[in-house]
Amino acid sequence: MGRDVPKALVEIDGTPLVAHAARALAASGVVDALVITAPAGRSAQLRAAVGPLPLDVQVVDGGGTRQASVAAGLRLVPPDADVVLVHDAARPFAPSSLVERVVSAVRSGHGAVVPGLPVTDTIKRVAPDGSSPAGEVVTGSAGIERVVDTPDRSVLRAVQTPQGFDRELLQRAHADGAARAAAEHLAATDDAGLVEALGMPVHVVAGDVAASKITTERDLVLATLLQGER
Repeated sequence: MGRDVPKALVEIDGTPLVAHAARALAASGVVDALVITAPAGRSAQLRAAVGPLPLDVQVVDGGGTRQASVAAGLRLVPPDADVVLVHDAARPFAPSSLVERVVSAVRSGHGAVVPGLPVTDTIKRVAPDGSSPAGEVVTGSAGIERVVDTPDRSVLRAVQTPQGFDRELLQRAHADGAARAAAEHLAATDDAGLVEALGMPVHVVAGDVAASKITTERDLVLATLLQGER
């Protein structure tokens, strides 16, 4: 966002995004403990930003990627926790109904669950690096990309968080993902993707527009307006 502080500390109505997100999870009634991963050297600042909550809160330095940060947080999850949620501070207003829906789906026997919204835009898949699927270089003006195909949007979902997992499955997925990332210099941007890489199923439940992600200044303005309406 071009700020001089991490996005989690950007404020809406005087409250940092990480605090809004933590309070939303706590208010759901189905979360017993929180582990917050912080940018290096920011742990104390994030803990202070969250403030007091009616559940146990731990803060740990994250890693250089989202995958490494989640792995760091996963190591501090209480030993008696059987369901783990992975949530973005950049989605500060996920409603209790959404959190409950994800947890309920995991407890009903679905080991990996993500909330998702139907895609309303037409999506085009383009050839990487200006090349066609056959490998020919596509000539033309800079910034022009060749369309490969148009996926059927009726089967596409825009995935949100919190994502929910059986704890053992998520730990196994991260152990496998760490080995692959070390070998291929790749890191997952989505924990459900790690589960998919294991060959295990991932299921989708209905998302919620209130759980939209804040990425740009425009997103921040819209989230502030919506929060004011709420």
